[in-house]
Amino acid sequence: MSEAELIFTALAELSTRHIAESMQARGMPENKVAGKSGGNIARKARLELEEKTGKKVVAADNYLPPKIMKKLK
Repeated sequence: MSEAELIFTALAELSTRHIAESMQARGMPENKVAGKSGGNIARKARLELEEKTGKKVVAADNYLPPKIMKKLK
């Protein structure tokens, strides 16, 4: 995982936690809403960086080949 991927993952997690705390989320449905919101914040930031730099943040070597993914399911 690249440095940028780690930073955007940390941004998503921090955003999610702050949103969940501010809305006093209890249980799966409320935390799911907070998770989606936190993830969207990091997604927008990642897309904006990719647009400005012209480089992808997510590295292609992070994914498992399709054959391995089938075994995991």
